[in-house]
Amino acid sequence: MPLSSPNKISLTEQPKVDEIRENKRKRNDENNPSPLKRARELDDPANMTDSQRKPNFSALTTPNNGITRHSSPLSNNKPGAAKKLVIKNFKEKPKMPENFQQETWRKLCEAVEAIHKSCSIRYSLEELYQAVENMCSYKMSANLYEQLKLVCEAHVRTCLEQFKADNSDYEQFLKLLDFCWQAHCRQMIMIRSIFLFLDRTFVLQNSTILSIWDMGLDLFRANVISDKVVEVKTVDGLLRLIERERNGEAVNRQLLKSLLRMLSDLQIYKEAFEKKFLEATDRLYAAEGQQLMQERDVPEYLHHVDKRLNEETERLLHYLDQSTKKPLIACVEKQLIDQHLPQILNKGLDNMLQENRIGDLMLLYQLFTRVNHGQKDLCSMFAVYIKKAGRMIVINNENDPDKDKEMVQKLLDFKDKIDNIIDVCFGKSEKFVNAMKESFENFINQRQNKPAELIAKYVDSKLKAGNKEATEEELEHLLDKIMVLFRFIHGKDVFEAFYKKDLAKRLLMSKSASVDAEKSMLSKLKQECGAAFTSKLEGMFKDMDLSKDLSLALKPYMQNLDVAGLIDLTVNILTMGYWPTYTPMEVHLPPEMIRYQEIFKKFYLGKHSGRKLQWQPSLGHCVLKAQFPSANKELQVSLFQSLCLLLFNTGNVLTYEEILTATAIEESELKRTLQSLACGKPTLRVLSKKPKGRDIEDGDKFYFNEEFKHPLFRIRINQVQMKETPEENTSTTERVFHDRQYQVDAAIVRIMKTRKTLSHNLLISELFNQLKFPVKPTDLKKRIESLIDRDYMERDKDNPNNYHYVA
Repeated sequence: MPLSSPNKISLTEQPKVDEIRENKRKRNDENNPSPLKRARELDDPANMTDSQRKPNFSALTTPNNGITRHSSPLSNNKPGAAKKLVIKNFKEKPKMPENFQQETWRKLCEAVEAIHKSCSIRYSLEELYQAVENMCSYKMSANLYEQLKLVCEAHVRTCLEQFKADNSDYEQFLKLLDFCWQAHCRQMIMIRSIFLFLDRTFVLQNSTILSIWDMGLDLFRANVISDKVVEVKTVDGLLRLIERERNGEAVNRQLLKSLLRMLSDLQIYKEAFEKKFLEATDRLYAAEGQQLMQERDVPEYLHHVDKRLNEETERLLHYLDQSTKKPLIACVEKQLIDQHLPQILNKGLDNMLQENRIGDLMLLYQLFTRVNHGQKDLCSMFAVYIKKAGRMIVINNENDPDKDKEMVQKLLDFKDKIDNIIDVCFGKSEKFVNAMKESFENFINQRQNKPAELIAKYVDSKLKAGNKEATEEELEHLLDKIMVLFRFIHGKDVFEAFYKKDLAKRLLMSKSASVDAEKSMLSKLKQECGAAFTSKLEGMFKDMDLSKDLSLALKPYMQNLDVAGLIDLTVNILTMGYWPTYTPMEVHLPPEMIRYQEIFKKFYLGKHSGRKLQWQPSLGHCVLKAQFPSANKELQVSLFQSLCLLLFNTGNVLTYEEILTATAIEESELKRTLQSLACGKPTLRVLSKKPKGRDIEDGDKFYFNEEFKHPLFRIRINQVQMKETPEENTSTTERVFHDRQYQVDAAIVRIMKTRKTLSHNLLISELFNQLKFPVKPTDLKKRIESLIDRDYMERDKDNPNNYHYVA
């Protein structure tokens, strides 16, 4: 029950002035006696109530104040009457019993010691809590706090002795320390619950004083852990446990977690443990890295590094403080990765790339990304590998024509492999993509013109084969991949020349498997190199379309002439500026063919006056009807082949010289033609040759092969026209060089016309920037001399290294 009832403050109406003053004086006398009189009354036991003589501290409360408003009936009758606030004084606090502080502390001290000894407490926790509250209410908080601190400190000091006397092994010592720490924490939690009022009032109001829990931590830190013997044994024991775990042994992780959390709670984790732990880690992995780099191959080493990083991350999750994460992982990365970057790359990167070890390369990239310069060094070595492997494909096959035929396919496969590695293993990193592009451009142009020529021939083979080997979607995808290689080559004019030559044959011999694919390739080239690059190629397609229209108009014209004969004539009109240059060739045609040529000539010139037609027999092809003893066949042959075969209508045996005289075909071309008819596959040998052999020699005799058999009715034998001769190749290459000379001359004149005066070095530099094909400085110098001789420019009289444009 409370020692005093609440005081009341009454607000009353003011009656007469005298009455108010008198009442006020009486109330002041009653409620505010003089200090001396009040002190005597409080000291006199006769003046105390029973509750004051025997205070019940369990129910001690602080008096409450109340404000009550009373309204008098007179206030309503007198609207202007003044009101007055009357305050009654607090009643005095009850007197503290004798020995209150000593008795209360004795109870509390007894309870604290019982907690330290893990004994039962005689008093209820509510009673102890109320005792603390009462002492705090009577301003004994500071003394109470100090007494509590002394008792706790004495107990903690007794714990220290057992650690100094303990001679057990380090693991038992750690268990003993952990047991003591856990007990101390439980005890401080219980003690704090009893002294909670002290903690929430006195301690909270004094910022310089530690809370009861922090005081307990401080006492344990100051009296136990800060002892050098205990600290050294604790840290060394923890490091030995972690070392055992790193060596593969199973250890008590819960013990490690508890003790490391203790060090963290005591705020000595960094200074006492972390520094030594990181030093030990550094030594361990430095020695391990050196040893394993010598003993293991690179993939095994990388997997070991990954395993170690995962182990250390797991330790951070289980018992290490998270503040250790950054320095710990950095230490492992430094000693196992950063210190061995060159060795890892030199020892294992080429093999992993060569063997396409996707998983190992992915792990390598992930580990190298963790350290500074790791990704940069990996990218540099990756570029070195691409250049080295690319040179093996492009340059090492230089003297082997058969391997040259496989070069483009090998380049495409190599590019696919590298792209897959970048996408899957290197996270599509832009650095690696740029390194790949630069490396491909580097090695593919070390053999100046051949890659461009071979890429053009590869496109030709795919556009001839077309849908027989792949679907339209697959062919389109292949053309996209070829265009990627095309972007890397410098000699795009070489590609254009060979592509134009092969395109002409595909169009004229009807060998193109897909017109859509042809036009798609043309569109890709136009998008890549501009309209000027493809203008002639587009002109070739336009000529073919016009020729089809012309052939449709020719049929009714010939029907009107009533021309007798079995020849179905088709003529392609080619614009010389669009198509490759062909050497004029005169051969002896049968009279029927000559007659049809004249009819067409008259028909065409009747439509287009002022034009000149020049026949190209080397581009013609025919379909002959042949009667063999086994069956009748249709032979699809070139014009030259047809001229040779038609001779056998008059005889079964002809010599090489007789055929040469009768046809007037150029000798090298005739040998190729006869070789295709008599020395090809056994199923395609329309003629037989004596003596047998692959080569055609003077004096060879040729026979009509009466034993010829073939399952098909129409047989294609004109493949000889599609094959490129060495002379053709040389001629195409020479035309490219001649065109380049004209382009160089035009570029020099264009630059000099703009700049008027220029030094030799600056002119050469400008030419390198403008020309889109590889060229040597010596060749540029020759073209400059040629232009000086032709008075397009002149040397400066005072400085021969300067040139002036001659208007």
